[in-house]
Amino acid sequence: MDYILQYAFYILILSILMGVSTWKLFKKLGYNPIFAFVPYYNYFLILKTTKHSTWWCILAYVPIVGPIMMSVFHLFLMRKFGKVSTLEQLLTVFLPFIYMAIVNYGKETEIAEPEFLLEGEVSKKEKDSFIGSITFAVVFATIIHTFVTQPFGIPTGSMERTLLVGDFLFVDKLSLGYRMPMRPLALPFLQGTIKDTGIKGNPKDDPKSYVDAVKLPYLRLPGWSKVERNDIVVFNYPQDSVHTAIDRKDPYVKRCVAVAGDVLEIKAGKLFVNNKPEVVLGDQKRQHAYIMQASSQLDFPSIYEQMEFIPVSEISQQTQYYVDNQKKYNLNPANVVYRLSLTDERVADFKQMDKVVSIQEEISDKNEGGITYKLNADKNGYTKNIDSSNSIFPINKGWNTDNYGPLKIPKKGDVVQLNQETLPEYQWIISEYEHHQLENKGGKIFVDGKESTQYTIGQNYYMMIGDNRDASLDARFFGFVPEENIVGKPMFTWLSVEGLFDDANSDYQANGKKVRWDRMFKATNTGEANKTSYWWLAAGILVIFFGWDYISRLWKKKEEEE
Repeated sequence: MDYILQYAFYILILSILMGVSTWKLFKKLGYNPIFAFVPYYNYFLILKTTKHSTWWCILAYVPIVGPIMMSVFHLFLMRKFGKVSTLEQLLTVFLPFIYMAIVNYGKETEIAEPEFLLEGEVSKKEKDSFIGSITFAVVFATIIHTFVTQPFGIPTGSMERTLLVGDFLFVDKLSLGYRMPMRPLALPFLQGTIKDTGIKGNPKDDPKSYVDAVKLPYLRLPGWSKVERNDIVVFNYPQDSVHTAIDRKDPYVKRCVAVAGDVLEIKAGKLFVNNKPEVVLGDQKRQHAYIMQASSQLDFPSIYEQMEFIPVSEISQQTQYYVDNQKKYNLNPANVVYRLSLTDERVADFKQMDKVVSIQEEISDKNEGGITYKLNADKNGYTKNIDSSNSIFPINKGWNTDNYGPLKIPKKGDVVQLNQETLPEYQWIISEYEHHQLENKGGKIFVDGKESTQYTIGQNYYMMIGDNRDASLDARFFGFVPEENIVGKPMFTWLSVEGLFDDANSDYQANGKKVRWDRMFKATNTGEANKTSYWWLAAGILVIFFGWDYISRLWKKKEEEE
């Protein structure tokens, strides 16, 4: 209801601005000036008068699409009064209500004479037809992008090898229930910023692609499915501090390993949900970090040809990693040591190689804390990084990525206990996701000014973890993902290009750029091991479409000549 009321309020404001700046023009067009203030109907009359499709008026106030259409309608109206110069059109687009008001209250403003409108009629019609086609294409694409399905690229390796760096997905935004835009005044096709300026310092200084002052509350329309365990899901990063609007936060893609009400636990790198081992789907290719010893240098270019990946460079015995882990993994100074992220299938392949002496999964000990090793910029060795327990959610448990939980995922309606022990688990839910005032003072917890020992969860939450378990920034670090942050489920991979993104944290190096034809137009969320690629079918449809359009143009041209 709040969304509808605020949406109606914005329509009212725009209608008043439209009426105040154009009522005299409507009167000169032969209409009652009051009609200039009536939403939708005012644009209907403009389209009717200028002989354009009147049904376009329904797009006037649609979020994101509306500003584009309104600008087009304003241009139609101004042209009716002879305002056709480049400057006049720019003023109409960028200062619509100010410039239209100047025209509206101008003493010499009259409807342009027919002779003026007919001047250069043929070329103008062609120009209008071209502009109209471009406008319709942009509007149609914006509607699809905003309300139906949205393309996303995979720039990092957190879901390898299930999803690869360079995969491009189409994401279904309807089946889980469409989330209405919360920043309706925005540039189409852009997520949060117009451009990453690369300026050192605060990324909040990057130009935004939306107007943050014009905002609407969260509202999700009914859908016909829900987020289920093991689904691959696109969501907005919950703890994005750059963008305050939920739908403008950075998009992430992970696997939903636990839904609201589940209990999640990771024991020695193995994931359990409700005390049962996780279900591994046929198309799910999880990766873990392994320590491998070889009697001599391995020929990785050859391995690349066989296994379709290049692991990162070796860990020599001089690195900090070797010193810290020599005893733990029984490393021999005579061997060459590698640290690789591998699937079970690839582990089996390496074990068959003559030079491989041993291969062991890298597991952080229980209560070890967050000790990690970051690949150096030159990709030649690792630097030890000691994280405090603050890097793992929640901050007071002392868990790590291999020994985590048990943790219950909050469900709407759950009543949870609030105390100093549980507060780190629920503080983001209360203050950031469910927008209550939270205070912790004098050993007491206050919610909206009232001392509280309990809190009722207001929405469902999920745990999203990457399939590349040891190279994924996921819910083990940023915590629960609110239902309101869910964007949708990937439907299929429409393009896949190896080497398109340089992911410094990926354990794979591209061997140049090339299209992965076998991945294109494969469904994403079926769980099936062997999925057929339909890229050839998509290519055929495009050939038929553009071929038919070309033949139709030739046929029409031939008829005109005859």
